[in-house]
This record gives sequence, structure tokens and C-alpha cells, in this order.
Amino acid sequence: MLEKFLSRKRSAVANKLIPHRYRNGRILDIGCGEYPYFLINTQFQEKYGMDRLVDGKGILSGQKKDNIFIKNCDIEEKSLELFDSEYFDVVTMLAVFEHIETERLPYIIKEIKRVLKFNGIFILTTPAAWADGILKILSGLKLVNPVMIEEHKALYDKKNILSVLMKNGFSKENIRFGNFELFINIWAAAIKK
Repeated sequence: MLEKFLSRKRSAVANKLIPHRYRNGRILDIGCGEYPYFLINTQFQEKYGMDRLVDGKGILSGQKKDNIFIKNCDIEEKSLELFDSEYFDVVTMLAVFEHIETERLPYIIKEIKRVLKFNGIFILTTPAAWADGILKILSGLKLVNPVMIEEHKALYDKKNILSVLMKNGFSKENIRFGNFELFINIWAAAIKK
């Protein structure tokens, strides 16, 4: 019930964090979902999405349509090796960070940094660690997808996110944070320098 609302909120936050000068380039949305709401509702010259939920039968799966190319890919099993270094202006990971096994996260973050152009931006959103109880209540009421909440591998706060990003190539002075949805969610934006 709340899924579409939350998806729209994440999308709006991510769009506000992307300066206009990047819009003539390429964006990659990791974990875009079967219906790539964010990619459909953002302006870029070229849009790419990756998700393990894309079954190959969807209208966008494996083909380019309206400047969107969606690839069925589990980021934990296959990395971003199919993309050249410095290929993307922006990489987003909206409500995906918490679904990645913690031991795979360093490699994935390094790969994100590799495929970003110089001055490229990595944007992520994730539920705040303290909001886990609220999310479990909402999932019990079937207001959010219980399976997705059960699939959370870790809980994060800004300090944890900063640590992961810094240990894997982003520098502290190029990382910004904020909250949205009554501080239940965190956003981070890291610039590759």
C-alpha cells in the first residue's frame, strides 16, 4: 500500500540531488525493480537499470525503450564489469544498500566508483537503523512488502554509511547526507574525485 508512495518519495529525493549539468549524460539505477519508476521519472540522455527481479519478460527487460535499458542482474553475483570505467555520470541505489550482504558491499562500492566518471555522483537511500521496528510493524500490517523487509541484510546510520564509502574510495569531504520521510530514511550523495 505504501510502496508506491515510498518509491515516489525516494525518486523525488534522488532527482533533487542530481544537478542539471549531469542530465545530458548517463545514469545507472541499481535495483531499479521490474517497473523502473525512478528511471521513467528522471531526465537523462541515457538511462540504465539493473535488478535481479527483472524476469526477462518485461516490456523493458533486455532492450532499450525510451532511452532506458534494463538488465536482469543480481549485483551481488555479477558486478558492474559489463560497463567500462568512467561510463556513468550518476549511479543510484535507492532502497537497495540494506539488501546487500555486508561482505559483498565493499566490492560493489569500488565497482560503482570505477564506473563513475570523474566528478560523477553516487546517490543512495536506505532506511535509518532506528526505523527497523517501525518497518517491521508496517510490514506486519502489510503496508509495506514483508518479504522486502525480511531481506534486509544490515541496518545503517550515517556513520556506518560514511565508513563504508570511505573505506572503498570516496573521501569524506565529498560525501553529503540528509534524511527524508520524518527521518525514517537516509540519503547520501558521494562525488568521485
